[in-house]
Amino acid sequence: MNKAGRVSGLFAFLMMFAILFCSVSQLQAAEISLSYANFPPAKTFPCVQMERWKQEVEKRTSGKVQVQTYPGSTLLGAKNTLRGVMQGQADIGCVSIAYHPGVFPLSSVFELPLGFTTSTSASLALWDLFQKHQPKEFKKFKVLTMFASAPSNLMTKTPVRSLSDLKGVELRASGILSKILDSIGATPVSMPMSATPEALQKGVVKGLFSSFDVLKDMNFAEICRYETVTNTAVYPFAIIMNKSSWEALPDDVKKVMNDLGREQAEWTGQYMDQHVKDSLAWSKEKYDIELITMPEADMQTIKEKTMPLINDWKTKAVDSGVDADAVLAEVETSRVKYDSAK
Repeated sequence: MNKAGRVSGLFAFLMMFAILFCSVSQLQAAEISLSYANFPPAKTFPCVQMERWKQEVEKRTSGKVQVQTYPGSTLLGAKNTLRGVMQGQADIGCVSIAYHPGVFPLSSVFELPLGFTTSTSASLALWDLFQKHQPKEFKKFKVLTMFASAPSNLMTKTPVRSLSDLKGVELRASGILSKILDSIGATPVSMPMSATPEALQKGVVKGLFSSFDVLKDMNFAEICRYETVTNTAVYPFAIIMNKSSWEALPDDVKKVMNDLGREQAEWTGQYMDQHVKDSLAWSKEKYDIELITMPEADMQTIKEKTMPLINDWKTKAVDSGVDADAVLAEVETSRVKYDSAK
């Protein structure tokens, strides 16, 4: 081997040694390792916020904490995350409150059609409500942050310009969204989101009721060229941590995580809102979708027809010891405050 070859080989060896040394040093520096389970696919907003939270914790603790993330139900699924975190199968988990009826009597108020227009306003209002009440429904966990999806709207094959256009139309929905559709004259069809593209192609459903991000993420804009703004219900989420795992953390790490609580709620809301804007812009450019605004009179009718859902929540909340009227008033105050600030 000539001299140039020996120098090149030595340089490569030193580079490999340096990379190995840095990796070992990082492992040694990480005094705390935490697992974080999430159920949706990695590209969706609950998992995007998870990766951002992981990066911030690792950065702000100077590598003292390392977080191993598990998107797509690879560690715990949507309906067993609550129990799994409680039992220590994961240190941290993302919980969809809608998947646990009756378990979260106070926080479930955010499943109702309350008129939030952005994910940011709903996320901050949800976090404020939790911070104020510290509800006993979370007493077995440490809540790290909370956030909400963007509001649900109509995406259809044919235009829905008024409530009369919606009568009898089969639309994919789930949870309380199905009840909302039923109350305003549509025909809700429950199915997993993953089954919806085929159902749309076969005509089993004529559209769906969800947030506009799926127009791009799942290419629904190709079939559903008409998007009607209703801004009804959002989906609330909570990021929970095993109580023993939390209590084992040193104070400086606890401070980092506590400081991230509201910031993460706001970041997630802002990310989601921008993602919705990007999705609508992409759909307009690629498929020339039409964005329709429901008449104000029809919006008022929607409020009136969905009022029984709110009254039903109030009855159940009061039975659980929640001051339902006070909570609804607080949420409305927050909605006005944060929606007007956008």
